[in-house]
Amino acid sequence: MFDFTVVPGAAVDEILFAHRKSVVEIVRETYLLHERGETINPDSYFLRFPEKPNARIIALPAKLGGPVEKAGIKWIASFPDNVERGIPRASAVLILNDFETGYPVACLESAGISAARTAASAATAAGALLPLINTTERPSISFVGAGVIARTILDYLVPSVVSPEAITVLDLDGASAEHFVAYAKRGNNVPARESKDLAEVLAGDVVVLATTAGKPYLPDHLEFRPGQLVLNVSLRDLHPATLLRAANIVDDIDHCLKADTSPHLAEQLSGGRDFITGTIGQVLLGKVRLDAGRPVVFSPFGLGVLDIAVGDFVLRTASAQNRTIPIPNFFGSTVRWGASPRPEEK
Repeated sequence: MFDFTVVPGAAVDEILFAHRKSVVEIVRETYLLHERGETINPDSYFLRFPEKPNARIIALPAKLGGPVEKAGIKWIASFPDNVERGIPRASAVLILNDFETGYPVACLESAGISAARTAASAATAAGALLPLINTTERPSISFVGAGVIARTILDYLVPSVVSPEAITVLDLDGASAEHFVAYAKRGNNVPARESKDLAEVLAGDVVVLATTAGKPYLPDHLEFRPGQLVLNVSLRDLHPATLLRAANIVDDIDHCLKADTSPHLAEQLSGGRDFITGTIGQVLLGKVRLDAGRPVVFSPFGLGVLDIAVGDFVLRTASAQNRTIPIPNFFGSTVRWGASPRPEEK
């Protein structure tokens, strides 16, 4: 009961990469649990800084039922200026709690878990939605943004979900785009190249938006064509008018329509939520009908229960491989009336 372990980032990343198909299945099952009401997923809390307006640290508490039965919280920092320092934008830890006693059982390095659950979410959506809207045997994939999230989405999409005809990437940082192209070419046997033409990139059969944009920068007249799938992972690139001309799938309506996301702005622009077609859980259950004459935009806010589910898998796998670091005597007292640190009076 009182064991406490740490799972370092190297072990986390290796486990996740080796078990990508399992991670996608875990995310899929978690969406179904969430749709059935077997989760508790409160609002995320954003800690912002007046002197660093583009930075934030977010707390995502959650409880997952089903076979996992754990609670926990992800504490993830996003500091975009890190890119200029040559270090990753995001850093994170995940605390998992035993649900019977409430005691924390593990701390996991979680930037990798966060990226993996985001990528697996995108892969789940692509696997469920593409067959419904696009019959192209080898669709093209375009990425706007070439950071860690985009790279991880690439790992989860290609080739297990999509075997693309070509991969195109655009990033304001040329070095990031070059690294992404080189990474995409390794092991995929798919033509990949950088493009500086935004219109060309946005014409891909599958468009992945993975930037750090704080507000919409794409024009209000942008309209995707029928059959296109837009994975709106960064949530704030698109003008709300674009969403109103598309079928919209989200992970959770209440979560996604807040914090000035593009869907939140679309709600304000339209005066309601009728533009939401359904949730990814409803899609997986076959409860959503899509209009063949419209593109589909998937906007995942990012649910804390996904971090709990993937983190629990990583913890169990790392434990089985003896890759955890135990912290002896982490808890100061393990009995209610046990030894006290108070010195005996003389």
